[in-house]
Amino acid sequence: MTDGRKDRTAPPPAGPPWDVPLAEAPLLFVDLEMDGLDVARHRVIELCLERVVGGEVQARLETLVCPFTEAELAEKTSIGNEHVHGITRAMLAGARPFDDVVTDVEALLDGAILVAHAASWDVRFLEMELVRAGRQTRAGHYLDTLILARRALALSSHSMESLCAHFGIVRPKAHRAGDDVAALRRVFEETVKVLAPVSARDLWEVRIAERMARTAIVEACSAALERGAPVRTVYRPSRRKPEALDMVFTELRTDLDPPRVIGYQLPGRGRRELRTDRILTVSPIPDEHAGEHADQASDQPDRAPKPS
Repeated sequence: MTDGRKDRTAPPPAGPPWDVPLAEAPLLFVDLEMDGLDVARHRVIELCLERVVGGEVQARLETLVCPFTEAELAEKTSIGNEHVHGITRAMLAGARPFDDVVTDVEALLDGAILVAHAASWDVRFLEMELVRAGRQTRAGHYLDTLILARRALALSSHSMESLCAHFGIVRPKAHRAGDDVAALRRVFEETVKVLAPVSARDLWEVRIAERMARTAIVEACSAALERGAPVRTVYRPSRRKPEALDMVFTELRTDLDPPRVIGYQLPGRGRRELRTDRILTVSPIPDEHAGEHADQASDQPDRAPKPS
């Protein structure tokens, strides 16, 4: 449970759940269906929340919710956005109001990190429903699979539909909350494989628009520089797919924004300058390639840096 008045552009609070290994952090995967896009006027009509730790579902809530009185519902010829979500007036007739599930929603939120796709929409609508219910609970900081996918994957679109197609994920009922949460979890899992984060905070630091370098990546570059040993660096150039570069780092420019790491690529010792916000992972060279690079690692390059 978090005070929503806190600035979400500031870092998440220190400690659990943000600073434990990602497999130990409680993640709350959320999808909402609404009858429109205006947070002030439109309402949540279906929700699915799954609280997951280490890939295992700890608790779950999936339900239709009816925000209308019987008289208001009787006057409607259809539910807004029905062509998208397929939720009809008859389906909502027997649904509970949000007030009846708000205690369960708060319990799921408590101590968990919310995860959603284009998450600001879900967060705004969920928090507005909490306000209407007279509750102080807010979602706080969250993870957005849209932002994570934009950093990890070079696709023409990063919509949920495009990501499902890319990963071969089948959604039997797209734009129904339960199936969308199942797809969301798969997209998150596949994206995390690419980014290899050390914690949820590490994922939160993936900030596309802010050109922010992940602290864990900068620290990994600094450690590799100190060791002087070759490392496998997965780099995501602008508008291009990630590429694996075997590198020896010779300088880390933390005075630049974002920081740059300078070094030379193996084999061939071509010099490179990499933006650290575009580095996805830094790891030891696989054993089968370590020997062939060992002799070159002690040599200094003699070519000018090649910006990336």
